[in-house]
Amino acid sequence: MSEQELDVASVELDHTQLRVPTIHHINLKTTRLQELIDWYGTVVGAEVNFQFPGGAFLSNDAANHRIALIALPVFKDDPEKISRTGAHHVAFEYDTLDDLLATYLRLKAEGITPGGCLDHGLTTSFYYFDPDNNGVELQADNYGAWAESTRFIQSDPRFAADPIGKPVDPDALVEARRSGLSASEIHERAYKGDYPATGEFDIRFPF
Repeated sequence: MSEQELDVASVELDHTQLRVPTIHHINLKTTRLQELIDWYGTVVGAEVNFQFPGGAFLSNDAANHRIALIALPVFKDDPEKISRTGAHHVAFEYDTLDDLLATYLRLKAEGITPGGCLDHGLTTSFYYFDPDNNGVELQADNYGAWAESTRFIQSDPRFAADPIGKPVDPDALVEARRSGLSASEIHERAYKGDYPATGEFDIRFPF
C-alpha cells in the first residue's frame, strides 16, 4: 500500500437521513429551439451558456444552466397537449409585486401577454405560455416571506374555501400600485375580487 493510500480517510455515507435537494433546472423538449431560446431570454433573462445542434443550456443566474432545451428530429407537437397529464407550468418568483408588475409592462411592450392572472391568496401569479405552449408562471409572494404565506395556506379559511383564488386584471393592479396603494392593500382587494379579469382568460386548463 502506498503512502498516499494510507493518508486517505474512509467515508461513511449515512443513507438513513433524508437529504432535501434544491430544484436546479427544467428540461424541455422542443421543435422550436431558437424560438424558445429567444423567448426565455426575453421573459426571464436566460442566456445561452452552451448551444449545439440538438439543444442548448441557458441560465439567468450563476448556475451553469437553469433551462435545458433538447431538439431532436424525432420530436413532434401534440395537438392534444392541453388535455394530457404532465407538468402544467414552471414558476419563477420575483422579490416584490413591483418587480412582477414592471415585468408585465416590459413584456406587454414586446407583445408578450399572459393568458391569465390570478391572486392565489399566497401569490400573485401571471401565466404565460412559450412558443411550445409550456406554461410559465411569473409570481410574487403576497406576504413577502415564505413562512407567512405558508401559514396562510395552512390556516386561513379563505384559502380552504378557494384554493385557486381570483382572476385579476393586471392593468388594474398596475394602476392601483401607481395610485399609491401598497402591495398588501392590492392583494387584499384583489383577493376580494375588486380587480376582476377582463377579456379572455386562458391558463390552458381544459375546463
